[in-house]
Amino acid sequence: MGATTLITVAPTGAESAKADVPALPVTLDELVQTAKECEAAGAAVVHVHIRDDDARPTLDPSRLRDTVAALRESTGLIVQLSTGGAVTDPYEDRLRVLDAAPDMCSLTCGTVNFGDDVFMNPWTFMVELYQRTQELEVVPEFELFDLGQVASLHRLLDKHGLPYGGHVHCDLVMGVPGGMPGDARTLVAAVEALPEGATWSATGIGRTSLPVLFAALSAGGHLRVGMEDTVTFAKGQPVTANVQLVERAASAAALAQRPAMPAADARALLGVKRR
Repeated sequence: MGATTLITVAPTGAESAKADVPALPVTLDELVQTAKECEAAGAAVVHVHIRDDDARPTLDPSRLRDTVAALRESTGLIVQLSTGGAVTDPYEDRLRVLDAAPDMCSLTCGTVNFGDDVFMNPWTFMVELYQRTQELEVVPEFELFDLGQVASLHRLLDKHGLPYGGHVHCDLVMGVPGGMPGDARTLVAAVEALPEGATWSATGIGRTSLPVLFAALSAGGHLRVGMEDTVTFAKGQPVTANVQLVERAASAAALAQRPAMPAADARALLGVKRR
């Protein structure tokens, strides 16, 4: 495929409130428009959290199905649903996310302190979610918030085999208070511990977004950006739209002589099923 960079956009998340961040896409129409803009700017994957009519995080099954259908109809992006939801979502609701038949889903490889909250991902839940991805032919992206979670990923693969599609792809989520710091030294340590043959992207939360972006490109990795992870473009300058962050990532990738990867190439790399 040549040297290219897979860019994932995470446009909404479950943490920021619409009242605090007016540019956050929370309706289906806003999300679809955002996805179109980001695809045109170089994104190949959209990592999706959804909101209800009051802009609160939800895992409502019908809304998830409608969201997947609308994104497929309007874009060529790989649709990756979050199975993390909000930190308060029960395990059974998080498992039901896969019933919406996304191309991919997130699978977090352990529990992590998440600011003042705790993001719970016990081993039994990880295994149940992983086995459901295999049964339903959904490609998981393994979310890694700390180095110990890399060890849990190895354990999961050793006990339960390769994911659907046969390829292991991870996202290093860096800079969360309670997780691994967002710096080059930690990124290198995490990458060296990954399973052989795995590909990976990196996400820098908040002020770590740019250090992690540059470290990931220099280490041969891929990128995840979006307003789920940062709502500030520069000091004193709020993000006005997710496409700003995708354009910056695509420009940096081009400067690194690894331009944005087309969605069709990303589907082949990740082993995503055509639906």
